[in-house]
Amino acid sequence: MTQFPDNFLWGGAIAANQVEGSYILDGKGLSTSDMLPSGILSPHQTRDERTPGIKDIAIDFYNRYPEDIALFDEMGFNCLRLSIAWTRIFPNGDDAEPNEAGLAYYDRIFDELAKYNMTPFVTLSHYEMPYALVENYGGWGDRRLIDLFERYVTTVFERYKNKVKLWLTFNEINMSLHAPFTGVGLQEDATEQEIYQAIHHQLVANAKAVQACKRIIQMARSATCYWVR
Repeated sequence: MTQFPDNFLWGGAIAANQVEGSYILDGKGLSTSDMLPSGILSPHQTRDERTPGIKDIAIDFYNRYPEDIALFDEMGFNCLRLSIAWTRIFPNGDDAEPNEAGLAYYDRIFDELAKYNMTPFVTLSHYEMPYALVENYGGWGDRRLIDLFERYVTTVFERYKNKVKLWLTFNEINMSLHAPFTGVGLQEDATEQEIYQAIHHQLVANAKAVQACKRIIQMARSATCYWVR
């Protein structure tokens, strides 16, 4: 009989935009995901047209994470893949200072996981980005987002370097070809050239994030999550 090695990570995966809810609580800014309150494939709205949807509540992981993590432990998890919402750290993406309430929230998450000896596996960008970067920069089509993303991830690495060693940069970066607003903050009628240019900017940002991770966090491991469809 084949046995899993002792260091095998057995767990599950969630994403901030799928489970947290509390979409504007404690200083959080609107994300691109917040403009799709009924799901990834529904037509997105403008800030003025936005209406509440199911993802505004989700499973209320923002407030109920202690009991949810306890349930994960009952299931035998020793690892949880989760994501950080960029908009909880820098609500508009280009803010002068990070949002301390957002940073403190993920501190509490990682501390709760540690109580159960559960390893956090953290995604930095999972189908969302600050909506203000779409409005003011045109999403990942603007090369300036590379530096803004690098500042966000550097802030996160510095804050959680003693709590998180396993990192993913972008979730399913190829999704931008199927849903450009979700993936790179471009309008759905963006040209193929515009989408590939935005993906190029994400790949450069990915490389810079990996470099920052290795520089800041001892024994860190990082990767990008791809799925072939």
